Amino acid sequence: MSDIKERSPNQLMIFGIIGGLLGIYLTFLLPLIGDKIHGTIGEIINTIAPVAGALGAICAVMWGADAVRRVAKYGLGTGVPSIGQIAMGMGIIAAMFGLAIVKKNIIAGPIVAVATASIIGFIIGWFAQNVIKMKIPVMIRCMTEIAASGTIIIIGFSAAVAGNFEFGNIVNLVFDNGIMLVVFWVGAMAILHPFNACLGPDEKQKRLLYLAGSTGAITMAIVGLAAIMTLGASGVITMLLGIVLWLIFYKKFWDEVYNDASSVVGTGLIPKTEA
Repeated sequence: MSDIKERSPNQLMIFGIIGGLLGIYLTFLLPLIGDKIHGTIGEIINTIAPVAGALGAICAVMWGADAVRRVAKYGLGTGVPSIGQIAMGMGIIAAMFGLAIVKKNIIAGPIVAVATASIIGFIIGWFAQNVIKMKIPVMIRCMTEIAASGTIIIIGFSAAVAGNFEFGNIVNLVFDNGIMLVVFWVGAMAILHPFNACLGPDEKQKRLLYLAGSTGAITMAIVGLAAIMTLGASGVITMLLGIVLWLIFYKKFWDEVYNDASSVVGTGLIPKTEA
């Protein structure tokens, strides 16, 4: 694995937290602005507000995928899919706890959820390191980051379907109709697939981050399809923008694959007998 010109864990953490929370909060703040602006402009602002949640989730996907990379490079191998599932498991518990416990002050919900997830991730990472004795130096930090990013992914994509991150809306429009199953599974795939696909002796962070952007974007498109049932026009915008971003990120990933690929020279068939 090359360490040349890599983004530091702190840079990606800041990108994931700030970008993710900004997108989530815009789903709540933009409608407040849109309601004060009469006419078409106000309606447009209200329509595009839920899209911001999905964009914030993509930021968290890229952060979380890099955290998976840092912990899984120690040889977990088939454990990579498990990391994606545990990320969403911790994320959904922390997300709903954080949003539910401050229902009267919904602005604090996402921050409480991320803080709760970080505590859960820290505890699980500590047990993995000190009780199970996995002997992975970055285990505690990476599990903390993975849990926090999973929470932002859950809330961001859920807000894109429910219209905002208000607890009641998410329960009614994401949980009761089963859409949370989609958010959970495709969110887990988005965070685990990049390293699972790129691992190997020639694995590079840049290629992985482009693929993470791609998986986050295609998840956004799938979530947008679900949001058509709940929000109508907002869901269409989320889906179409997700497809566009997927094409952009996947093209960048494909270009990196070509740049990093080694030429293969044909050597013919292996002789059946020794010369």
